[in-house]
Amino acid sequence: MTASGRFISFEGIDGSGKSTQARLLAEHLQAQGSQVLLTREPGGSPGAEEIRKLVLEGDPDRWSAETELLLFTAARRDHLERTILPALAEGTIVICDRFADSTRMYQGLSRGDLRAKVDALHDLMVGRDPDLTILIDMDPEVGLNRALSRGTGEERFESFGEDLQAQMRAGFLALADEFPNRIKVIDGTRSIEGVAADVTKVAQDVLG
Repeated sequence: MTASGRFISFEGIDGSGKSTQARLLAEHLQAQGSQVLLTREPGGSPGAEEIRKLVLEGDPDRWSAETELLLFTAARRDHLERTILPALAEGTIVICDRFADSTRMYQGLSRGDLRAKVDALHDLMVGRDPDLTILIDMDPEVGLNRALSRGTGEERFESFGEDLQAQMRAGFLALADEFPNRIKVIDGTRSIEGVAADVTKVAQDVLG
């Protein structure tokens, strides 16, 4: 941990509770004396936050999947350059609410067979995956109801409906099978405290 920080991402369908769990892990590690940066995608840097407004608000058909892919990658590149890599270089633990796996799902799977393009663009422009990805697994109907109840104005993807959430859940679980060393699945249907205990254990195994 002295030479560089560690990079942890949280993934899951909308309403899975991943944002809450990311915050709780950050608070736990800070209480232990670790230097922690909690960030999010899309966003996490001034430029990326501007792009966030473009992709998460407005009509569901506002952008094609290909255009979304370019926008999300641009936001991720800016986030990586300006926030994530500098923090890691200082030895900080970076906890990110969503990263490239969300793009592999939402643009690479849900709106066309674009996974190869997603991976190619990621390799070219980002070239970094987290050291650990924690996937909070959640029933699509429950997750969608949670997400829609928030009323944040950023429900563009939720407005695609439960079918998309079911497809995303299956896709995320398949991704966990594809990258078993990096992605760890945690049952998100239990109490917040129960999920957080499992999250902490998985993170500590990586952080040491």
